Amino acid sequence: MMNNSNETPDKHASDPYADLIKPSDKPITEGAIPAATVVLLRDSDAGIETLMLRKNKDIHFGNMWVFPGGRIDPDDYPANGDKTEAARFAAARETHEEAGIHTDPEDFIWFSRWTPPPLTPKRFTTWFFAARVPEHKEILIDGGEIHDHQWIKPQDALAGHREGTLNFVPPTWVTLHYLAKYAAVDELLKAFASRSPKIYETHLSQTEDGERVALWHGDAGYEAWDAKVEGDRHRLTMGREGFIFENSFKGYR
Repeated sequence: MMNNSNETPDKHASDPYADLIKPSDKPITEGAIPAATVVLLRDSDAGIETLMLRKNKDIHFGNMWVFPGGRIDPDDYPANGDKTEAARFAAARETHEEAGIHTDPEDFIWFSRWTPPPLTPKRFTTWFFAARVPEHKEILIDGGEIHDHQWIKPQDALAGHREGTLNFVPPTWVTLHYLAKYAAVDELLKAFASRSPKIYETHLSQTEDGERVALWHGDAGYEAWDAKVEGDRHRLTMGREGFIFENSFKGYR
């Protein structure tokens, strides 16, 4: 397990969420900041690889491994104000700024959107897109916001998280979990394009032994913000020894 001096014994180092408070317990003063990211993919002899970037340790999500992306700027919005189109442009712009890659936002497949619990500090509601990376592209990072990069198999990234050598937040973990199910980029993109995007509005709870749990739509405890409710599961337990994902909810497989 990854840990540091600022983490409590009951909170995994990759758990970015605030204290266990329901929205009704405290006024919500700010909405989530719109953001976007793109999962860039390529085929290799060993299977699918995705580009991951490591954040500067001194900024928000410091030292975390992420997909290219960032907040949506006012100039990203088209004339009609469409948020998803703005997210496409933002993801493409940030990919160029962070990794030096020019991409076509029209090639992006929107497959999910993630929003943290309402009381998480400086929270972002983030559109996730997927796309094949243009061929023969050199990765150019600026050494400012981004300090490292790697092409990595999703299975290897998850193993690194489990072993404590890679640090990334739950939306990234769950995305990698689904990427690991596919053997080729075309197969993955076809599957993502064939279904509606998955919307994750995170609720937070804990188990009886104090391990924190992210709950999503379809989990029996979702509406009550209670991980102890019996029934269907759609959750990520952020345990002291690592993450455990459970999903018996057919709508999000």
